[in-house]
Amino acid sequence: MNENALSLKVVSKQEIGTHIIEFKLASQGGQPLGSYEAGAHITLQAPNGMWRTYSLCGSPKDAAYWRIAVKREPMGRGGSISLIDDADVGALLSVLRPKNFFSLASRATGAIFVAGGIGITPIYAMVQQLLDQGEENFRVIYCARDASSAVYGTELLDLVGTERMVMHFDHSDLDAAFDFWPMFEAPGPEHVYCCGPSGLMDAVRDMTGHWPNEQIHFESFSGAQVPVALNTPFEVVLKRSGLTLQVPAQWTLLQSLQAHGIQVPSSCESGSCGSCRVGLLSGQAEHRDLVLDQSERQSAIMVCVSRALDATLVLDL
Repeated sequence: MNENALSLKVVSKQEIGTHIIEFKLASQGGQPLGSYEAGAHITLQAPNGMWRTYSLCGSPKDAAYWRIAVKREPMGRGGSISLIDDADVGALLSVLRPKNFFSLASRATGAIFVAGGIGITPIYAMVQQLLDQGEENFRVIYCARDASSAVYGTELLDLVGTERMVMHFDHSDLDAAFDFWPMFEAPGPEHVYCCGPSGLMDAVRDMTGHWPNEQIHFESFSGAQVPVALNTPFEVVLKRSGLTLQVPAQWTLLQSLQAHGIQVPSSCESGSCGSCRVGLLSGQAEHRDLVLDQSERQSAIMVCVSRALDATLVLDL
């Protein structure tokens, strides 16, 4: 077990949509887990040993348990399948404390939330936090394949009403895709928060390209890798353990660490979830992630995708 992880019990497991299972996790002794900010995620270890990241989708003020929704991905790397098939009520899971790279902007004038499918999970928590704070200046656009895929749709409608929420079903018909242009044609004062499949997020990026960057926020647990052909080998020094490792061109830094028994939490392995963040002590990194901002890139690196521009990097491991 990771020394920084909590051992939490699965206290509830239920199907809430097509191939989507909701888990509620609580402490073994019933102690409060603590609140979190909307948009936060946890990283947990599936029964097969894989670490995976999931957005917290309950009310941020509810400290009794943490709630996640997991979509069974038959073409994935096996983490979601292991969780759904093997983690029953009563099972203990290693869980890292919440982190947040998708938080609500402070002092924002309104919000537009765009979710696709399971991407509703962090946005559901955001809506609950705004309502708890008495904020009502927001809109929600929820796109899904059909009603059975629109998890938490009914709950959200009950919370906010049809005047502030649109549910759009495309039934795989591309011609029926939601038209975002009337909403984003003229930049407004609102902040835009988007989470969902890459196609949806690409559409929102295209439609909001003329908006101020600081008003547009994305959360994604998938992303584009830089082609391996562009990679070059480099050396990494692990300051705390004293090890020096070689990272071949065809390996990621994460793969090299794992091959030498150095365990680092990871989930998306595409530089978009923030799970594998490691302290960067020296050396110039080639940052390929979608998480770190410019102020963080001198002191941190996402080891699943990023590499070295210098011959050597020194990491806080």
